[in-house]
Amino acid sequence: MGAHLERLKTRRQFLRVAAGKRKWAAPGIVLQVAPQPPEDRAASEGPRYGLTVSKRVGNAVIRNRARRRLRAAAEEVLANCALTAHDYVLIGRQGTPTRDFGALKNDLETGLRKLGAFRLAAEENGTS
Repeated sequence: MGAHLERLKTRRQFLRVAAGKRKWAAPGIVLQVAPQPPEDRAASEGPRYGLTVSKRVGNAVIRNRARRRLRAAAEEVLANCALTAHDYVLIGRQGTPTRDFGALKNDLETGLRKLGAFRLAAEENGTS
């Protein structure tokens, strides 16, 4: 089992991650990464993430489907592969609702690697 995930909830948190200017885009997702501020790091047990899907993706039903898929991918990938002292924002794209779920998870893992925020669960536990 991976680290405990918390959610980003306020606009200020989302804007802080975006201001970090570390992002990577794939067909199914845009990933933004920023280190957690020191005052939040003490209170947080693991990585935090937030989701956003704009109206450009589709109507409410399609946007909700995209959010559910992003949430499921984040729970699987970020819990096991993301650096703990960082915040992540997952932005849905037009391809998010229809993209193969395995490919969506792969997009997220690739983004973590490209942004230098990827870790293996075994590395953190001390077993290589």
